[in-house]
Amino acid sequence: MDKTLHMSVSQIFKQNGKKYAFVSFTDGIRMAEGKIPECKILTNRGFEEDEVIQLEDYMGRELMQLKEMAAGIHVMDAFLKN
Repeated sequence: MDKTLHMSVSQIFKQNGKKYAFVSFTDGIRMAEGKIPECKILTNRGFEEDEVIQLEDYMGRELMQLKEMAAGIHVMDAFLKN
């Protein structure tokens, strides 16, 4: 079975003047979703506690790149291309 961990980043959302995005991790069985810039896992289904800490550490280390990825997502552009 493929245990590759896949990651995806949402578009940027804005609420009360604060920008944020979601980062999802899955290996096809387990799933976790975190929020940046807080770099905290909000939802976890199947990852061990130490793995959640590793995912949060990853988000912290790669925060600038994750922000750039989220900024590059334009949902309406993707929708209109289909």
